Amino acid sequence: MTALLWALTAALIWGAVPLLEKWGLQQCDPIIAVFARTIGLLLGAAVCSVWWSPWDALGRMHVRSFILLGLGGFLASFVGQMAFYQALKTGHVSQVTPLAGTYPLVAVALGWLVLREPLTPGRGLGAVFIALGVMLLRR
Repeated sequence: MTALLWALTAALIWGAVPLLEKWGLQQCDPIIAVFARTIGLLLGAAVCSVWWSPWDALGRMHVRSFILLGLGGFLASFVGQMAFYQALKTGHVSQVTPLAGTYPLVAVALGWLVLREPLTPGRGLGAVFIALGVMLLRR
């Protein structure tokens, strides 16, 4: 599959899953929901490891890469997911999800400020459209 098809697949899945999570949160605390979601992730990783053994590659991984990716996993998959579930439990899927989905704005800003990536007119305009879209969906 091409990068665009993978991205479209991710968008479709990430767009549909908040409905499942909203329904699941109706009778569940957000912290317990994070644990249940993590069990689903671990099951997926276990099934995947049957077909592809990642252990050799993990052993060759640089410690710095492992720490940075582990920290990213903790922040995004635990802390961020916890915040998202708190919002989703009491808010509307149609409002909470787009607002949480503005993370590309943060990535664009940090890419420009920290990594010194160029902020092209197209990227700037894209960021403006994301912000406008979220403002419209909040109504």
